[in-house]
Amino acid sequence: MKIRIDRDECTSCEVCWTVCPEIFEQSPSDSLSQIVDAFRVGGQPGLGEAGEDLRSCATDAVDSCPVSIIHVE
Repeated sequence: MKIRIDRDECTSCEVCWTVCPEIFEQSPSDSLSQIVDAFRVGGQPGLGEAGEDLRSCATDAVDSCPVSIIHVE
């Protein structure tokens, strides 16, 4: 499963990393949401790939994001 965060539109509301901390976390450098290092692709904080076992968690974060910047394929 591919995950993308449009970080330039993130409001740092904490919802995604509260709902799904297995995939999302707050960046210590800019306080925006990012993919945890274990699932990050190419060192990009807004791009990741995670196993299907985490789809429900990721989908909950997508559905909970107030600015709709998280995308799961």
